[in-house]
Amino acid sequence: MAESGSKKGEDDKVPGRVKEHLCQPCLSKDKQNVADKFCSTCNEFQCNDCSNVHNVLAILKNHKLVSVKEGNPSTTLFEMKNLELCDQHQKLFEFFCEDDNKLCCSTCAIVNHRKCHSVVEIKTIAGKITSPISTLGEKLKEAKKAAESVAKHICSSKDQLAEDIKEIHVKIRQMRDEVIRIFDDLEDSVAKRAKILQRETFENLSKKQTQNKKHLADVTSCLETIESIFKNGTPVQKYIAEHKMESNVNTLCRNTKEECQNLETVNISFHFDETLKLPPLQITEYVPGQLLLKSTRQGDVNSVNKAMKLTPISAISLKKTGDDINETLYSGVDFLPDGRLVAVDNTNKKCLVYNEKLEKVGSYQLSYHPLSVAVISEKEVAITRGIGYKIEFLHVSKCNEIRSSKICNVNTNYYSICLKDDRQFVVGTFDEPRPVRIVSLTGEERDFSVNFPNKIYPIDTSASTYIKSSDKVVITDRDEHTVYIYDIKTDTRVVVKDDQIQLPRGAAVGPSDTILVCCGKTNTIVQISQTGQILSSYKLDMTYPFRVCVSRDKSFIVVANNCPGNKIMQKFKISC
Repeated sequence: MAESGSKKGEDDKVPGRVKEHLCQPCLSKDKQNVADKFCSTCNEFQCNDCSNVHNVLAILKNHKLVSVKEGNPSTTLFEMKNLELCDQHQKLFEFFCEDDNKLCCSTCAIVNHRKCHSVVEIKTIAGKITSPISTLGEKLKEAKKAAESVAKHICSSKDQLAEDIKEIHVKIRQMRDEVIRIFDDLEDSVAKRAKILQRETFENLSKKQTQNKKHLADVTSCLETIESIFKNGTPVQKYIAEHKMESNVNTLCRNTKEECQNLETVNISFHFDETLKLPPLQITEYVPGQLLLKSTRQGDVNSVNKAMKLTPISAISLKKTGDDINETLYSGVDFLPDGRLVAVDNTNKKCLVYNEKLEKVGSYQLSYHPLSVAVISEKEVAITRGIGYKIEFLHVSKCNEIRSSKICNVNTNYYSICLKDDRQFVVGTFDEPRPVRIVSLTGEERDFSVNFPNKIYPIDTSASTYIKSSDKVVITDRDEHTVYIYDIKTDTRVVVKDDQIQLPRGAAVGPSDTILVCCGKTNTIVQISQTGQILSSYKLDMTYPFRVCVSRDKSFIVVANNCPGNKIMQKFKISC
């Protein structure tokens, strides 16, 4: 009784003292029996006699009983959240089977693990745990941090998606305003041109009208004279008039006939180019654009960009032929859609066509030294030249006949050239402050909205190509042994430097929109991902590879070199 005045916290700290709980059902009967069990479902302490009712009544068999000897059972149950109970038998885990690495209740140990060699009591090995529970806690903390990062990413993605949708509306409105402006300008331009044509045509018609009036008056006067003589003249007068006026009448009749034969009907109309014509469908059936939902899984870039394999198919030696003045140098090559190859010979001023077997089937003499070539369509190619500030367009027929179709004047020195879209090129420059520009098929020039470094590349020290799917420009720097990948949308760049990239020359877009680069010092074709990863490096059987091009279906490549005395062009099959 001397301890009755002590605080509860102090009582619990007395050595040897064990806190006892009384059976609550017994207390309701004015009995004080020490509790042996705690039922978390009934939420009360019970002695053995009272708790035995759980084994009698079926409705109570699923109640969870624990021994009060294990400490404070109500606290234990709350903290453990029933983890200490067997899911199958709803009994406390008391044993551990080391053979099967499983926790066991008394029933499990007897029924399921009686043949096992090492079934021990949990309380005998609990203090010998080699992997403390704190390790699990650290793992869960990391998992929680990752889950919170995922939640943040999802929220950010939802916000970005909403912003993207707003941007779509803005872009469509901008495009609508731009189209309206274009058509307003078109209407003004066509109206002005139509007035000029109308004035010029009216002047011509007025001249013809004046001539016709004089001619009509002459015919009328001559006719009146003849009719008067025929009606009132003597035979002698008629005879004289007939012979005298015959020549004049013939001349008047001949002039009249010529006027009738030269009659023209003048009409004026306006026709849109085929590329501007929209099909006669409702906007719900035909949308002049495409709504793209692109999902990129984090970390999946390497699985998409697979290393390519090259299998040699055919090769030819580019020797000097009978009509060549100098040794051949193919400074530009590109595939036509049907698999034929177009090449430009810089030293001999030629454009040539090869079939799928690399057999020469067409040739056209140029008046200048060509630098590069880009295929525009099934029958049209564009060529850049060393001097003259021009881009020439050639027509290449199915029969391999080549002719010049038009020449566009430009204001910049252009070297490499490739197609950006149906109406524009991406062109690499030389001796210019801007390393790459955009040129339309009509010769209009403009710059990318990218902060390129302030560096001027001399001729043949840099080449460029364009990745349409991601709007990226690739620039090789021969002297710096570097490949730059510029993202036009974000105005960022990836700088690729590697021992495998030595004297990079020509570049092209390969399978899965990876980048293929000719490396002159290592005599290889290096495959680079858009993130700057070296995916593969193929050793070529040639020295100083110079230019590379890829077929439209990304199944073939052709490589031409620049080795004096041993020029080669080789074709490969691409596989992954």
